[in-house]
Amino acid sequence: MPTNSQLGCLYRICYHLTYRMLQPIHLVCIDDRTQNLYVLAGQSEEIEFEVTPNGEVL
Repeated sequence: MPTNSQLGCLYRICYHLTYRMLQPIHLVCIDDRTQNLYVLAGQSEEIEFEVTPNGEVL
């Protein structure tokens, strides 16, 4: 389950990707080993985000 910080960051990322950049989101999942939230987006899946449990974007 994502943390509140991750959820807030995920909302901002998804908003910018879909409404501002008009890019599709292909995958959102949590890495069980690191607990980082992973987002894969873009027409050719070239945009990647990783969000740590404290909400930091890598």
